[in-house]
Amino acid sequence: MKRLTRRVRRARSAARLPHPRLKEAVLADLRFEYGARTGGRRIRTRAGLVRAFWRMVWESDAFGALVCYRIKASAQRAGIPVVPRIAHRIAMSWAQVSIGDPVLVRPGVRLPHGQVVIDGFVEIESGVAIRPFVTIGLKEGDLRGPTIRANARIGTGAKIIGPVTIGRAATVGANAVVLHDVAPGAVVAGAPARPVAGTDRATT
Repeated sequence: MKRLTRRVRRARSAARLPHPRLKEAVLADLRFEYGARTGGRRIRTRAGLVRAFWRMVWESDAFGALVCYRIKASAQRAGIPVVPRIAHRIAMSWAQVSIGDPVLVRPGVRLPHGQVVIDGFVEIESGVAIRPFVTIGLKEGDLRGPTIRANARIGTGAKIIGPVTIGRAATVGANAVVLHDVAPGAVVAGAPARPVAGTDRATT
């Protein structure tokens, strides 16, 4: 048991190393969120960035919670105590967003409405949008979680469980339960999730 605990701690420490810089991640998240809420408008000035940041924090509880996760990950990377727990608690109370310590979220991810749980050794790439009431997590006894490739879309209430890969630009439908890999560009729905007839798949 002690050996297992040490392995888990080492793996968690290793998982923190690739976390993006706080400023880089928050700016990418901000641009994604702002663009989605304004019909694709871009932020062109530093003053515009500041205004957009506070606007998104005011308008979107989930964006604020995502910023808290970024603060948590940055503090963990720097070895700063206490701050990660505080940031995590704020994200939970602010928008019911719970992102575990081993989770790696690349810059430029969107949580439109909160109520999201992500845990385990999970990687989420840039351009991913995750709707509310989504769970991304583990199978019992396995610390390896899902990998969500760039520009994927995860629908409301979806469950993605275990060491599966959601391919680039794939779409997981509302309330789908994903237990197997999803091909790039595919659309899946149902429980268990299956490809929707007539949808095209990307070749990359």
